[in-house]
Amino acid sequence: MTILCIATYFKGEAFLRECRRQGCTVLLLTAETHASAAWPHDAIAEMHTIARGASDADIRRLVSSVARRHRIERAAALDDFDVEMGAMVREFLQLPGFGRTVAARFRDKLTMRTTARRLGISVPEFTGVFNDEEVDAWTSRVSPPWVLKPRSSAAATGIKTIAGRDALWPALENPIDGRGAYLLEQFVKGDVYHVDSIVHHGEVVFSVASRYGRPPMQIAHEGGIFITRRLPNDSVEAARLLETNRRLLTGFGLVHGVSHSEFIGSEDGVVFLETSARVGGAYIVDVVEAATGVNLWAEWAKVAIAGDDTRYEPPAARSDSAGLALCLARQEEPDLSGYTDPDIVTRIRKPHHAGLIVRSPDPRRVESLLDDYAHRFSRDFLATMPAPERPVE
Repeated sequence: MTILCIATYFKGEAFLRECRRQGCTVLLLTAETHASAAWPHDAIAEMHTIARGASDADIRRLVSSVARRHRIERAAALDDFDVEMGAMVREFLQLPGFGRTVAARFRDKLTMRTTARRLGISVPEFTGVFNDEEVDAWTSRVSPPWVLKPRSSAAATGIKTIAGRDALWPALENPIDGRGAYLLEQFVKGDVYHVDSIVHHGEVVFSVASRYGRPPMQIAHEGGIFITRRLPNDSVEAARLLETNRRLLTGFGLVHGVSHSEFIGSEDGVVFLETSARVGGAYIVDVVEAATGVNLWAEWAKVAIAGDDTRYEPPAARSDSAGLALCLARQEEPDLSGYTDPDIVTRIRKPHHAGLIVRSPDPRRVESLLDDYAHRFSRDFLATMPAPERPVE
């Protein structure tokens, strides 16, 4: 089988290697700016590049030239910002997998909200911001604070908290991509959770529920220690999240693939925040693997290759607890040698980042370690910087 992997940001090395290990011919389509990144070239038969912001017509021309020499049978988009491109390529080449209608449910936050509400899943109060009269009526009905979000961005990039009407109208005057590219919603207080899943034949065959420390949006805008930890499978929190996530992914029409979905725990129960048709970032894949032994990148590759043609069996999973503490660091190479707990399974080595992943059969042990690391990281390493308005290369 020949698989075209689209990754316009540097990620997905484990996906590429697993595709090659499964016997596939791997073609990589990436951005020109990442042509010299440390891709696993031993797993890649050919690499092709496009300019950042290339048009659909440019992409189709490139894919057509590649398809003259290769019988492409699958297309996989490895980053959030590549999901629409992957859907367009599948429709163009008539490949298995979802097209642009389903892609919008996993990329466009206004479509996400509308679809989830139609499925009966609780969402924050929201509105598009196309029409002044409708926005005015909505702000009269829904109490602030509000959140103004880019509809097709990822993580916390470009999100603004709006205290009230006086701040809203100036924010709507000259947004970077035009008003139609934004969504306005009510800020909902509560703990923020994520569920990471594998889906095959429309069924969620593997899923793990986790709880963040401080909300990711708050970390992105104010700085601090990013923390996440797996929830015990038998907890009430996990049961509610896993069931809501199952309804969400089934209703959104994801047939084969993976998903990282986020929810808020409010007084009214589980509120849907956002979802995606890719693995979670910020080392969440590594935390899931530490807790369960399941590598979501590798399993995603297997699911993509299997498609409708082959039966896929998810691996047996451990039920350990695991968690991550991570922050921007003042030091280019933070010294973590003073952190010696035997529960540490991964030391994150990335310039100007300090991070540790821990694992234990006891969730209380993981919670205690993460609390301790949050205090110590704040003293030893923590640096802050403004949240970017646009994705960082």
